[in-house]
Amino acid sequence: MSADAAAPRIAVVPSPPALLPSYAGRQDPLPEVRAAAVEACRWLLAPGPSEVVVLADALGARVGVSLLAAAGWTGAVRAVGVPGEAGVPPDPGAPAAPPDALLVVADGSARRTEKAPGHLDGRAHPYDERTGRALAAGDAATLADLDTDLGVELLAAGTPALRALGALVGTRSVSAEVDYEGDPFGVAYWVVRWTCRS
Repeated sequence: MSADAAAPRIAVVPSPPALLPSYAGRQDPLPEVRAAAVEACRWLLAPGPSEVVVLADALGARVGVSLLAAAGWTGAVRAVGVPGEAGVPPDPGAPAAPPDALLVVADGSARRTEKAPGHLDGRAHPYDERTGRALAAGDAATLADLDTDLGVELLAAGTPALRALGALVGTRSVSAEVDYEGDPFGVAYWVVRWTCRS
């Protein structure tokens, strides 16, 4: 097995309910996002991990499990919750180091446009740009330092999961590939692949 094949793999995908199978009807509302997310899951699964750990809130976990199934995964899945609000303790089952296969389900701000779920907030774009740059650069430290309170105000539901990802990866060297970045429906979505090299 090569060093790259043995290195922990992390895929970050968004969590809109529109990615659940019941929405993938005749007119898929998010075909580009779905295709990128499923392909990222296939990459995550390629080395044949013994299980996949899904880091997400409850809805995100449903979306993550659905995407893994769409990618052909029939093995073990362990969902690990993240604190959704200040004062909520972390999941005691959370891993202490990146597992072989980690699927992080997280969105950015839902206040990027006037028609977004939370309407327009001028702080949303800078917040998402900082998050997107960190994801593209494999910058775990910036993710671990995301502002939780501002994330709540901007309806950035993925902030806790992304902070947990940053803390989990820590100072490990990361190579990153961005497969999708956009804001359909005024919500920031990313599909990103990370490989932890040390």
